Amino acid sequence: MAVKKYSPVTPGTRFRVGNAFTEITTSKPEKSLLKPLKKSGGRNNSGKMTVRQRGGGHKRRYRVIDFKRNKDGINATVKTIEYDPNRSAFIALLEYADGEKRYIVAPDKLKVGDTVVSGEGAAPNVGNTLFLRNIPLGSTIHAIEMQPGKGAVLARSAGTYCTLMNREERYAIVKLPSGEVRRILVTCRATIGTTSNPDHSLQVLGKAGRKRWLGKRPRVRGVAMNPVDHPMGGGEGKASGGHPRSRTGIMAKGQKTRNPKKHSSKLIISKRKSSKK
Repeated sequence: MAVKKYSPVTPGTRFRVGNAFTEITTSKPEKSLLKPLKKSGGRNNSGKMTVRQRGGGHKRRYRVIDFKRNKDGINATVKTIEYDPNRSAFIALLEYADGEKRYIVAPDKLKVGDTVVSGEGAAPNVGNTLFLRNIPLGSTIHAIEMQPGKGAVLARSAGTYCTLMNREERYAIVKLPSGEVRRILVTCRATIGTTSNPDHSLQVLGKAGRKRWLGKRPRVRGVAMNPVDHPMGGGEGKASGGHPRSRTGIMAKGQKTRNPKKHSSKLIISKRKSSKK
């Protein structure tokens, strides 16, 4: 991917850094893989706002993504690389030898005309999906399952990847993008390579309106509120607000949020990177 800097023709383009979309090959999605996507605007079933700063935005349709990659032993040809408004990475349209079409999260460097395959016996090439027991140690992988057959949940966003470090009996040891090292069953699947659109984080929206197009409403800082509205509100002059915390009083820095009784916590070997020194 490449980003492009816009000329300051308007105030909104003065600081804008956008996606050049050089990898995108079509602007028309596959109709058979589209579904309607309903928005809640942050409201619950009684219409009450339960999540702030959500609402509006451009209308979207959901692209049905194949996160399971369970069509084993059948070659698939990459037909298009497309933009998906519902995720940061690009998606690729595959057409299998039997005519079926499926979307996948596009790996980086995957091009139209390439062939991918999944299952036992597949080569560890970019875009191929294998069981963790068959992937060479040290490989870069993404779209990893945590429960066999349930579908990929790890390393799916733009430019992310994990590293397969070791294997021990029933488990593979994987280093996640956060720095966490954990065990995952070797019967889970993963895709070779890194996800596409690695420069996604370099984009600058340039104006508030573009944020609204994405469905994000304005956010008011807690320190700018009154004490009745936020724990960090109030004070004479520009008060710092005290220790950072949420509107409901949950500490934003220093308080542990992971549930120690969570079933998968026992599979963690080392915790994610910390900003503390």
